[in-house]
Amino acid sequence: MIGTVPRWEPCRDAIRIAPSLLAADFGRLSEAVHALDGSGAERLHIDVMDGVFVPNFTFGSDTVRALRSETKLPLELHLMIVEPDRHLRTFAEAGADAITVHWEACPQLHRTLTAIRALDCRAGAAINPSTPAVALTDVLEACDLALVMTIDPGFGGQRLIERTLVKVHEVRAEIERQKLATEVEVDGGVDTGTARACVEAGADVLVAGTAVFHHRDGPAAGVSALQSALGDTIAGA
Repeated sequence: MIGTVPRWEPCRDAIRIAPSLLAADFGRLSEAVHALDGSGAERLHIDVMDGVFVPNFTFGSDTVRALRSETKLPLELHLMIVEPDRHLRTFAEAGADAITVHWEACPQLHRTLTAIRALDCRAGAAINPSTPAVALTDVLEACDLALVMTIDPGFGGQRLIERTLVKVHEVRAEIERQKLATEVEVDGGVDTGTARACVEAGADVLVAGTAVFHHRDGPAAGVSALQSALGDTIAGA
């Protein structure tokens, strides 16, 4: 119910791993979630796709409600859908702790972010690789999280677009300039070979799907491998 969902503080002293269920076995989601128990994962990243904003379909509110009963981890919803305002309350009531919407889908983005916070969820704003970082400048104060897509959204397993790390740096610099506590999250192509570069660019939350759920030793080992790749950058976690 709205008003009873858990909240968590923005991380300034550690790097957080947010496993993306997009890479999990959709027929065994509860097992995938429980496999993260004790792994050090800080939240679950749930991609909601409508086949319109992106060329793929994924999870809906019923799935979110089922996942809420399976885990105490915060549920971070990433809405890759058109007209997200129509569905904010539905997802909040289903158990979302955070809701991220896309700049490209929200003509009144500040209003949308304010509405998310009014539902007692953390508010996030995302930008695609083709959208400049400056698009977020005037709404960062209304954001708990700024998400820079490091791949073109819609499908997992893609390689990180290196040019997007420049935008990660730009978003981080603007957050610091405004003296905000907004988190910077990256999503797409994050693995043991790219995680450190994302952090060095300014990210403090790493969404990782394939690197976690396709790890040969299981999801917990995937999280551990990412943490090891970060080395001393994750000190304090």
